[in-house]
Amino acid sequence: MRTRNRLLAGLALTAALLAGASAPAAAAPIVLSSGHVDAIDVDYTGGALTVDLLDGTGTTDVERNPADVVLQVPSAARLTVPGGGAWSFLGTDGQAWVLPQASTAGLLWAGWNTTDVPSGVLQNNRVSFRLTNVTGPAGFSIYTVSGGTPTVLFDSGNGLPDTLNVNRNTHAHVNWGFDAAGTYTVTFEVTGTRASDGSTITSGAQTWTFEVLA
Repeated sequence: MRTRNRLLAGLALTAALLAGASAPAAAAPIVLSSGHVDAIDVDYTGGALTVDLLDGTGTTDVERNPADVVLQVPSAARLTVPGGGAWSFLGTDGQAWVLPQASTAGLLWAGWNTTDVPSGVLQNNRVSFRLTNVTGPAGFSIYTVSGGTPTVLFDSGNGLPDTLNVNRNTHAHVNWGFDAAGTYTVTFEVTGTRASDGSTITSGAQTWTFEVLA
């Protein structure tokens, strides 16, 4: 009987210890606020498309899971939206926060990269970027500017999804626009068509987080 009681007491103690054990704390996100990043970094390995975030803000480039990163947009990114109908997609009350397509001190220089996609493995040597979802306080857009005129590539304000074909061996930088301060989550999927059999392959949905500071 004493042996049985000791066994029951031991089991009760073990249960109490397990109940009191706290779950491991989640790792804090990596916050990037200035320097070079390929926010959408596409690779093709073993017949599959993968997407990560190539962090070039330090001395050595690091591939990161987008889910582990917060891309910070400081108040210095705030600007007055130019007048004219061509700019109607951007901003609220004439103001917007923009990570520019040109390298600018104190801001992230964000772009995308398909240089690791080999030639000939995908039809037309290209992939498609598909913006499927945006959450946040206001609109999100990606655009380029040439000669003072914007070309809108993605715009959450006129309905999603939006799709852009991107050639392999591309390393490009663009403007990332946010219409108000706050936290945004932006979900992309990258797809391609195998040249060998015409089948579609996908990276699956990946989500990036941007923190836009007032």
